[in-house]
Amino acid sequence: MDLLDSILNSMDAPPTTNEQQKTLIKKQREMVERMQNKQKEELLRFRKYVEERMGRFAKDDRTYIEFQPLDKVHRSVIHEIAENGGFIAMSFGREDEDRHSVVYKKEHPPSEDEVTARRNGEGWSKDIAKEYSERRKERLAQEQSLIDKQSTSEASSSAAHSSSADTSAEVKPTSNYKTKYAHLIGESAALQAARKTETNQSYGFVPSKNKKDMRSIEQTLADIKAKKRLKLQQQQQEQEQEHELTASQAENHDAEQR
Repeated sequence: MDLLDSILNSMDAPPTTNEQQKTLIKKQREMVERMQNKQKEELLRFRKYVEERMGRFAKDDRTYIEFQPLDKVHRSVIHEIAENGGFIAMSFGREDEDRHSVVYKKEHPPSEDEVTARRNGEGWSKDIAKEYSERRKERLAQEQSLIDKQSTSEASSSAAHSSSADTSAEVKPTSNYKTKYAHLIGESAALQAARKTETNQSYGFVPSKNKKDMRSIEQTLADIKAKKRLKLQQQQQEQEQEHELTASQAENHDAEQR
């Protein structure tokens, strides 16, 4: 214990917090709390503002309302209130630059052209809507012309193929090869070569009717049993002959020894 006490006594005591540092820490905490309370109050005021604006929007004839660029926290408040009120909320623009929210009525959702224009940062107006409508018509016309060209080329290729097939079917030789090469093969060579081929009866040709087994099942079983009996008899005879041969060899061996 004396050694432990000496070690503890030799160690430096932890630094003590003076009153000035305590006061500074307390002020910082109070400042953070005031900022948090201020943000909460600001969000409450903003929520109330959004609710009032969407309430007016629900009663008038406008199809959408657009909010100024805001940060992610304020945009989340807009989306939450819009979802609770039965509206459609979408955000457009670049983050930390011009990202803003647009709220639509469910019976008047944004068209594909409007969504594309807003994502491109062009906004939306009657002039922009007219421009995008003309662009879409031109694109559809180009696609239709491409389809027509493809169908025309396919029809022409099929027609050319059919005409070539018809032409190839109508092609006929201009001369007869028999008369052309008569001086080489002779006039009667083709008749002599075109003789009828017949099956050689001497090389194992057996008619199919001879291959068919005409016996009944009973007759087949009886033939199989007869073959087995014959085989057993042959085996017994062979065994008896072997015994007799062995016995005779033994007798001869005994006679020689005597």
